[in-house]
Amino acid sequence: MDRIKLLESIERYLNNEMNEEELAKFEELRKTSADVDMMVVEHRFFLSKLEGFGKKRNLRQALQATHNQLVSDGKIYEFEAPKQPKIVALYKKYKKTTGIAASIAGITALLISGLVTFISPHKNDVKIQQLSRDIAQIKKTQNYQYRKLKEVDSKIPEGAVLAGGGSAFLIDNAGYLITNAHVLKGTGAIVVDNMGKEFNTVIVHVDHTKDLAILKIKDNDYRNVKALPYSLKRKNMDLGEEVFTLGYPRNEVTYNSGYISAQTGYDGDTSSFQLSLLANPGNSGGPVFNKKGEVVGVLSTRQAKAEGVVFAIKSNEVFQVIRDWKTSDTVANNLKLPIVQNNKLITDNRVELLKKLDDYVFMVKAYN
Repeated sequence: MDRIKLLESIERYLNNEMNEEELAKFEELRKTSADVDMMVVEHRFFLSKLEGFGKKRNLRQALQATHNQLVSDGKIYEFEAPKQPKIVALYKKYKKTTGIAASIAGITALLISGLVTFISPHKNDVKIQQLSRDIAQIKKTQNYQYRKLKEVDSKIPEGAVLAGGGSAFLIDNAGYLITNAHVLKGTGAIVVDNMGKEFNTVIVHVDHTKDLAILKIKDNDYRNVKALPYSLKRKNMDLGEEVFTLGYPRNEVTYNSGYISAQTGYDGDTSSFQLSLLANPGNSGGPVFNKKGEVVGVLSTRQAKAEGVVFAIKSNEVFQVIRDWKTSDTVANNLKLPIVQNNKLITDNRVELLKKLDDYVFMVKAYN
């Protein structure tokens, strides 16, 4: 497919003009070609910038029309420069700009609050969305949650209200877990394993800048694992390298696979990378594995209104968060990160690999 036809296909794809067969073929092309996937992302970004330019142009035209009307009605007057030789040339050169600037200054105070309210939400909407469960989603499944709470003796405190949630995974065999800071909406959290068993936790460290947080399971029902079957990878990933995730967008662990589509995150963020895979609210805080079963990142956000464009915090940032924690809390010295790869995990059998990993990934339920 030549570049012109490819761009036409991308345009139709972004405008939802493809039929089901064409859409399926194009989605498959995105999955198999990192270049095509990147072109889709770049073209979507270009269109959003073009749309923003159009809105700015329309705003300038509206302001100019308002200015002209105010002049016509006699409510404002065109600025006249003093007749001094040294200023005449400059005035003639910038006469139009000066007039517009003067009129805009007069009405900006009336427009600015409305413009901020109008533009800001739209701007945020086209950026990125957190992948944590929010109140709206919890309300959708509230009846289900209440039924489950009645079926078991839940460890969520009586009278507490669910505030959010996501996923987390062990980084130490003594019960330390890593998740996203934005997952922990509320005053506390419990975690749930893949068998539905709940455990009390304490929040031991939060880094909102890096959007990472550490939980510690403190529950008599929890038994420390002997050793973690995976390691945290320090080196960067290669473009196109295969990855997969485990997390809790629903009330059971789910699996998704994809590949590295960019070595930086949103807007060139070097602390994260971009993935091409499907992820849903609830996946936040879940691990991103390479094909060897090494942890290479922590799933965090996705691009709004863009299917399959997801961002993960690089595993290097986990090491940095631990180092920062150790400077303020001596308890952190007891943490033993899994940095030596267990060769038993290296297998081409993905099913067997997942069976060895899902015991170490937990659902997070945050509450107030």
